[in-house]
Amino acid sequence: MAMEVTQVLLNAQSIDGTVRKHAEESLNQFQEQNLPSFLLSLSGELANDEKPVDSRKLAGLILKNALDAKEQHRKFELVQRWLSLDANVKTQIKTCLLKTLTSPVPDARSTASQVIAKVAGIELPQKQWPELIGSLLSNIHQLPAHVKQATLETLGYLCEEVSPDVVDQDHVNKILTAVVQGMNAAEGNNDVRLAATRALYNALSFAQANFNNDMERDYIMRVVCEATQSPEVKIRQAAFECLVSISSTYYDKLAPYMQDIYNITAKAVREDEEPVALQAIEFWSSICDEEIDILEEYGGDFTADSDVPCFYFIKQALPALVPMLLETLLKQEEDQDQDEGAWNIAMAGGTCLGLVARTVGDDIVPLVIPFIEENITKPDWRQREGATYAFGSILEGPSPDKLLHIVNVALSFMLSALTKDPNNHVKDTTAWTLGRIFEFLHGSTMDTPIITQANCQQIITVLLQSMKDTPNVAEKACGALYFLAQGYEDVGPTSPLTPFFQEIVQSLLTVTHREDAGESRLRTAAYETLNEVVRCSTDETAPMVLQLVPVIMMELHKTLEGQKLSSDEREKQSELQGLLCGCLQVIIQKLGSSEPTKYVFMQYADQIMGLFLRVFACRSATVHEEAMLAIGALAYSTGPDFAKYMPEFYKYLEMGLQNFEEYQVCAVTVGVVGDICRALEEKILPYCDGIMTQLLKDLSSNQLHRSVKPPIFSCFGDIALAIGENFEKYLMYSMPMLQSAADLSTHTSSADDDMTEYTNSLRNGILEAYSGIFQGFKNSPKTQLLIPYAPHILQFLDSIYMEKDMDEVVMKTAIGLLGDLADTLGSNAGSLIQQSLSSKDFLNECLSSEDHMIKESAEWAKLAISKAISV
Repeated sequence: MAMEVTQVLLNAQSIDGTVRKHAEESLNQFQEQNLPSFLLSLSGELANDEKPVDSRKLAGLILKNALDAKEQHRKFELVQRWLSLDANVKTQIKTCLLKTLTSPVPDARSTASQVIAKVAGIELPQKQWPELIGSLLSNIHQLPAHVKQATLETLGYLCEEVSPDVVDQDHVNKILTAVVQGMNAAEGNNDVRLAATRALYNALSFAQANFNNDMERDYIMRVVCEATQSPEVKIRQAAFECLVSISSTYYDKLAPYMQDIYNITAKAVREDEEPVALQAIEFWSSICDEEIDILEEYGGDFTADSDVPCFYFIKQALPALVPMLLETLLKQEEDQDQDEGAWNIAMAGGTCLGLVARTVGDDIVPLVIPFIEENITKPDWRQREGATYAFGSILEGPSPDKLLHIVNVALSFMLSALTKDPNNHVKDTTAWTLGRIFEFLHGSTMDTPIITQANCQQIITVLLQSMKDTPNVAEKACGALYFLAQGYEDVGPTSPLTPFFQEIVQSLLTVTHREDAGESRLRTAAYETLNEVVRCSTDETAPMVLQLVPVIMMELHKTLEGQKLSSDEREKQSELQGLLCGCLQVIIQKLGSSEPTKYVFMQYADQIMGLFLRVFACRSATVHEEAMLAIGALAYSTGPDFAKYMPEFYKYLEMGLQNFEEYQVCAVTVGVVGDICRALEEKILPYCDGIMTQLLKDLSSNQLHRSVKPPIFSCFGDIALAIGENFEKYLMYSMPMLQSAADLSTHTSSADDDMTEYTNSLRNGILEAYSGIFQGFKNSPKTQLLIPYAPHILQFLDSIYMEKDMDEVVMKTAIGLLGDLADTLGSNAGSLIQQSLSSKDFLNECLSSEDHMIKESAEWAKLAISKAISV
């Protein structure tokens, strides 16, 4: 059945485009016409040592892609396709794959390892290929080194593909034994040791039982620590990667090893090559993450003897750990600020120092201050930059009281450094640090303000000056201004920034026009800051915000004038349109929030809507989203008058709802439908058939990302509220969907936080839909249509109450729905509510809630229920 494919595979990698295209087409055709023969031919090619390495590698890659895909629904199709292949064909392919592990050609072995793991990922959960792990392990100790290496690599990939519950403990023990023996210093071959160390990294999640056994754990830890001392740099790096993984997976088992780990990490950080040193620092960052999570979860108020599973490793290591991290800050690279993806020892050390500050709070301050004082004025830029970075890193975590004194001293020093320091790095870090000061120590919650009438003028002058500096410094200055504005968000009718408003806005617009604004995210940062300055502005600057409207409209207009653009230019254009639509959205929300400014702003509404529609006509996905959000804000502000835009806008709304490949766009559009419902109320009726059809289609598609489902349900409620009893014709479609989603959402109790969060948002969407429908039908002669649905809804409320895992948001919506039920159905609901299992308990629980929103909803519900019962 296998065919000769070598030449086609080589042609598919040809530099000649025509040859390549032709080869790709023949491969696709072969795959479609005869899949079994296609897969057999590829596996035969991969296994054949006579064949050229390039054709073998591509054969393996195509095989791998025939078994797996990034998109869930495509992956599901490929899995089903493989499972339904003839058993003999699958056996032949698997034999070829296993045979390839003995090939002398490293690329062929490595490719086969990955494909075997993909097949195992499909078959082991189905209880197929039970002999695989046994056959991989059977003769691992007699094998030539290259086969041993390939086998270990395969075991590593296998552990990455398969979830721990499909491999029995006996096999886990054998895998770990083989892997740990392969890591042992007694293993003479470095390729084998490296493959084993990398395999352990993937196998760690399988080792729960082994880590609970003291002897086995000691052995694994010893081998990992020894591997960090290997003469081969790649093995050292992989061993430290194992330690990082152990630090989060088995945090509670680390205590006996911490002293040794400190010693080996400190030595690596000080002396080893960068990739190894970075992992050694990462170990401590990972311990910080664990302890921050534990302390957040258990709150800061536990007593010393309570069973908080925190070992305070960081607190204990502080006196040695902080000096080690401070040393790393002086190992900067010359051009790290210009390079977007830069990551080096100094950056890793500063990041870790920031995490340590969040873990231990005040205790870090006295350990870092002497380093800052000693280095901040040194002639060598590395020392000045390191001191500034250290200071910026410890601003989140310690209490403001502990920091205020030093911040007040440092502020004027930093403002002067930002203008006068000759070194670009120092200025970059200084601007970043100012941003951190404003983010964490400035705002309405602070007792002692650090920004006063005395220094406000100077701060703004310096930041605006720095926006003219190199792009990386200017971008950080924009960031500092962003947090400066944010801290004045709730200051009352007058803001200290008002006198500078015009100048700030002008400076930011100037930055967006810089020739080099494309570097270091500068243009994006300038618009984000402009948005924040507008969002946090007060009524007294509204006239100036109004003057900004035609300016931004003009900018948006210019992006639409473009002639034929290359794809690169088109991407830049749509990014700029996104920024400008985002800016208009903030302005619309600001001016629309008070009557006087809204009235004046409305003169621009037609033109703005016209621009948004032209942006849609450029039709690039990234813009869609921001223009869509801005239109939602416009609808909210214009109210019923928005109806005049609907005939032209509707096709784009429908397009957004159809776009479930880019599910964010779809979710945003669903939200905008809600905005439009609130704006138009019954005027949306002519468009409802189309919208409901599309929403129901989205819900029944298995390709739609699950996160879009809750907002779609809420949207049913928005539509019902807007059109009232006219929703009648959609009941027969929407109610069964709500009921089946409700049933689904009560049987998903899971240990997984993400799933719990999703379940809650799904329940909330369902409850909001029911609420909107019941409120929409209130006082209508057609309310009796809803009576048949009441028992199921009460049963749903019972079951989520019984599961005891709802968050505050769901609680408030649920008790509100109970009230809506009573309010709309009156006596028809009264008896049902009295018979329901938990309504009474649930109501009482909400009435005594700490959360005043829940309490308020509950009091309203109580009133509605007592009316319904007394009728």
